[in-house]
Amino acid sequence: MNQINVVPYIDVMLVLLVIFMVTAPMIQTGSVDLPSVGKSSAPPVAPLEVIIHADKSVALKDKSKNDVEVRLEPDELAARIHAAQQANPQQSVLIAADRSVRYEAVLNVMDELQKQQIAKIGLLVQPGK
Repeated sequence: MNQINVVPYIDVMLVLLVIFMVTAPMIQTGSVDLPSVGKSSAPPVAPLEVIIHADKSVALKDKSKNDVEVRLEPDELAARIHAAQQANPQQSVLIAADRSVRYEAVLNVMDELQKQQIAKIGLLVQPGK
C-alpha cells in the first residue's frame, strides 16, 4: 500500500473545528479596571483662522472668542497671532485662502508667520464632493 489514507484525519479536524466554533462564544472576555484621575485633560483649543480674500486682503478670525473677522495688515497679523500663542501655546493657526488667490500670496503669509516663529500652521481646505 503506497498511499496514506487521510479520511480519518479530515474527520478529526472537522470535529475539532465544530468544538472550537461552539466554545468560542462562551469564553469570557477580560475587563480592565482603569484608574480615575481628579482632573481630565483640557479640551482642544479652537484655532485661529487667517483668511486671504480674493483682493489679497488679510483677515483674522478667532474661533475661540467671538468668531468675528478682523481685517489686518500683514505685519500686524503676525504680532496678533504671536500674542495669542503666547497666551495659549496649543492654539493652532489655519490659513484659508479664496480659490482665486494665487499660491504665492498664501506662501507669503505662511512665510511671514514662520519668520515670527509661529508654530502649528496649517492650510484649511473644503472637502471635495
